Amino acid sequence: MSFEIVVVGASTGGLKALQTLLSGLPAEFSLPVVIAQHRGNDSDSGLCEYLGKSSSLPVSEPDDKEPLLSGNVYLAARDYHLLIEGRSFALSTVSPVRFARPSIDVLFESAADAFGSQTIGVVLTGANTDGASGAAAIKSGGGMIVVQDPNSADCRDLPAAAIAQASADWILPLNQIAPHLIALSKLRTPAELLQQEVAETVICHGS
Repeated sequence: MSFEIVVVGASTGGLKALQTLLSGLPAEFSLPVVIAQHRGNDSDSGLCEYLGKSSSLPVSEPDDKEPLLSGNVYLAARDYHLLIEGRSFALSTVSPVRFARPSIDVLFESAADAFGSQTIGVVLTGANTDGASGAAAIKSGGGMIVVQDPNSADCRDLPAAAIAQASADWILPLNQIAPHLIALSKLRTPAELLQQEVAETVICHGS
């Protein structure tokens, strides 16, 4: 088994958290990273450029039908749900989910459908629960969930909800998430994954 995609969800406090996460990923990080950050309809359209200053990987807002490429960071555009269909993106203007468009749940559920056990879901700070059901969908499909420790989050509601609903595999302080993703991206077999879990010093299930 090898992982093929990282999907990230964030809400209130997310921009600072995303800067920390992206700054920790090297230019040679091998997986695509797809982000749903809650944004208002009138939010600054320069968010990609803003996050790109903290990232060694290129950051962009994907167009409908655009192919999903390794080593890139993709950010859901304001007022659109971002979905993954096969190895390309789909944009949707269906109703907001839990008052959010883009919705973390929508992105996570589509990633679970497209990649199953090859999906890593990352849940960061947030003031509502959009993303918890999506994290559970990734877990049901055999994927892995990394959650920011609520004690290190600006808003603990979202990570706490994800821990409760999705039985998170790892609960980590924000500054440990990028190194953990780097390690997971290099795993290729179930045995390697088991060794990684045994070696973890901050493995969760409620810690």
